[in-house]
Amino acid sequence: MKLTSDDAIKLLNIDKQNKKNDGWINHSICVGNSALKIATALKKRGIAVNIDKVVALGYVHDIGKRFHEQGGVFPHAINGYEYLKKLGYDEEYAGICIKHSFLNNDIDCISNDRDETDRSNPNYNFFKQYIKEEYSLEEKIINLCDLMCTTKTLTIEKRMIDLLLRHGIHKKTYYHIVETVKLKEYFDNLLGYNLYDLFPEIKENL
Repeated sequence: MKLTSDDAIKLLNIDKQNKKNDGWINHSICVGNSALKIATALKKRGIAVNIDKVVALGYVHDIGKRFHEQGGVFPHAINGYEYLKKLGYDEEYAGICIKHSFLNNDIDCISNDRDETDRSNPNYNFFKQYIKEEYSLEEKIINLCDLMCTTKTLTIEKRMIDLLLRHGIHKKTYYHIVETVKLKEYFDNLLGYNLYDLFPEIKENL
């Protein structure tokens, strides 16, 4: 079953009844809305992109956080994936719950070091293989927007500082920052200009 942006926002509104959820929900809305701007701009450049799908993926990428699991990337990723699959949504939508956290198709390219790559984790091998296939353009947009958004749209540099302050510096940090910069440059090149030009509010959020 396909997931529309309308369906996705309805899922978030269900969880909004619990005020403890506001942080991740507002972040997810920011990611979806920021992704909309990038996808729309790409479409204007003649690049094939499914705009509504991009927005839907942005809205649900963190939906596993509805279960309040602690412990890093693995719990909310697998919970979100299984939740969307249980609701009947297709793999191409559920998969964003896993893929959004890992850059460069690499399980080690993450923003923190809280046992996400612990081989003893029952989901380690599943995740490692799952992210090996090339991400779609829509999924790459969500990767980038997740690294531009708190509950507001920021530069990747300010978002990296936010992540460093919350997670600390670890052996994977440099690698993750390098790949984040490369991802932003990838979209700059597709657009033919600095994608920050799409977000005048970034200046207000500095």
